Amino acid sequence: MANLKPRSLRRKPIRAFVLITTSPGTSEDIVRSRRIKGVKLANSVFGRYDAVVVIEADSLEELKKIIYEVIEQHPNVIRTETLISLQ
Repeated sequence: MANLKPRSLRRKPIRAFVLITTSPGTSEDIVRSRRIKGVKLANSVFGRYDAVVVIEADSLEELKKIIYEVIEQHPNVIRTETLISLQ
């Protein structure tokens, strides 16, 4: 019988990188979203997108709620693109 350790039974959180396009000059409002449960990092960036938010969630359902019900409902969010990490 395999030696199962409780730590090995724990699932790693799902990590996602959310690329955000905002209304001009409002990316800092989104960066303040790092106070949201599950948001690990939020930065304004230069380039095609205005902000990047890193989220960790215990399930896809939880991840979906954070993205759809919190981030995308922000009045200055125009568009998001979500990249789910494979690791």
